[in-house]
Amino acid sequence: MAKVTCNFWFTVCALVCFVGFSTHRVLPQEPEKKSAELVKTEEVKVLTVPSPSEPQWLDGSVPEVSAIDTAIEAARSQWQVPGLAVAIVKDGKLVLSKGYGTKTIGQSEPVDRHTLFAIASNSKSFTAAAIAILVEEGKLKWTDKVRNHLPWFEMYDAAVSHDLRIKDLLCHRSGLGTFSGDLLWYGTPYSPQEILMRLRHLPPEGTFRADYGYSNVMYLAAGEVIRSVTGKTWQEFVVERILRPLEMRRSVVSVRDLVTTGNYATPHKSFEDRSEPIPWVNWDTMAAAGGIISSVDDMSKWMQLQLSRGVLPSQQRLFSEGSSLEMWEAQIPLRVSPGYSQRFPSTHFRAYGLGWALSDYKGVKIVAHGGGYDGMYSQTMLIPEKQLGVVVLTNSMTGISEALCYDIVDRFLDGQPRPWLQEGFEQFKKSRVAFRERIDRAIKPVAEAAHAPNHPLQDYTGKFLCPLYGEAEVKLDDGKLVLALLPNPDLVADLTPLHYDTFLIRWRNKFAWFEEGTAHFVANAKGELVEIELDVPNDDLWFHELKLKRIAVPVTSK
Repeated sequence: MAKVTCNFWFTVCALVCFVGFSTHRVLPQEPEKKSAELVKTEEVKVLTVPSPSEPQWLDGSVPEVSAIDTAIEAARSQWQVPGLAVAIVKDGKLVLSKGYGTKTIGQSEPVDRHTLFAIASNSKSFTAAAIAILVEEGKLKWTDKVRNHLPWFEMYDAAVSHDLRIKDLLCHRSGLGTFSGDLLWYGTPYSPQEILMRLRHLPPEGTFRADYGYSNVMYLAAGEVIRSVTGKTWQEFVVERILRPLEMRRSVVSVRDLVTTGNYATPHKSFEDRSEPIPWVNWDTMAAAGGIISSVDDMSKWMQLQLSRGVLPSQQRLFSEGSSLEMWEAQIPLRVSPGYSQRFPSTHFRAYGLGWALSDYKGVKIVAHGGGYDGMYSQTMLIPEKQLGVVVLTNSMTGISEALCYDIVDRFLDGQPRPWLQEGFEQFKKSRVAFRERIDRAIKPVAEAAHAPNHPLQDYTGKFLCPLYGEAEVKLDDGKLVLALLPNPDLVADLTPLHYDTFLIRWRNKFAWFEEGTAHFVANAKGELVEIELDVPNDDLWFHELKLKRIAVPVTSK
């Protein structure tokens, strides 16, 4: 998610929402001791762009573009992706900026280079850049303790709470597990501060500063640091200090702005053999981790800023070269598993920087990230040594964005792309089948077990409390049990007896990330049903983290 969730890179690399790690170690440098207010700098290559009125752009002078254009549309059709858009920058030029397919499946309105998509966890690099700007202005340091700016901040351990630094927030080394705590922001009314104040109830899955765990909630903390230092919300700061100077005029930071902005794609949930349109979901609460909605044309400006190490087309600086090096420096290593080595034989090490994933590939450094939003996956990939950047935004939940990036990168590196698109397509089909099988295993009744529950239905009703998440309630509705996770009004499910004290969960609403699951009621030594354990198979939102204890035990039915 993301979702990173992120969430995409993890779904492909063994799943967020970012991908294609690199390494080519860059020695850290002290940020330049000057304000990040736009400062004149030496002349660099400037991104050349077509007229904004042109809906599509291909630079016919670049030999690779024609074949790439053909490959993109062929892949989109094969993968049954309703619509996507791609931008490529090379050597200071915009060589491709084009949409493919339609905004909504079954409709005719085409995607163009200005069509808006959620970029999800690609937003994390904007948060890191925002912190870099404040570091250069002397308003904070990368190594500041989070509590210097958020004195109320508390995590699972007093020592970790005391020593957690801003840099720790941005490189996923807090000790929390990947995607841990994401149900706190998913569809709930909690503010970022309210979410962070609940983190003391979230146990770690790794060791502080030793283990990697992709954490959206730590980016919420970074957003609150920005608010504390500047008096502005993350959204206000990013729009004022990054989007406007870059002239990313169509990019917005909330789904609330879509209708007035216009020309936006529809999210789709992807199945093995079809795509279904789903509504946009409000991610305002977790904007610092994944809230930007943009077009490939706007994102081409962001890629060029990154490739020029912080220099704007106006020749002014948004951030210094030292800050660029800091963000692209490996902060925590990632494992290169045997499976990963088989898929990427030229990759020898991987790491996460500050808002960016890093790896080596075919002898060059890759700086990349992906994004996973409800119904939209995306990917950004930079090759600094080749002054090459690729961004793919889609209205599907498939791996096509990463596959396209590698296909395009290969064409520019050595002209010999391996069959990334075919391999990725086959892997996607297998993953959808495996996901459905995983759900079916979870909800399969125990052989020869009675379908009737062990207790009268009234005994299962009542309110349950999870200190981390909030309350849940089980009610009888027309003689049937209904579960409601109260912080998210959409998380309402009908409970059907499965076996013993376990019930099948069937959600009344459709969700991008998950489908059916089970609710198991746990009895104490007296036979009283005092706890609910949820098992909802998916790769992004951890229902097992909800420790739902009964607030009051009902009178047992006679």
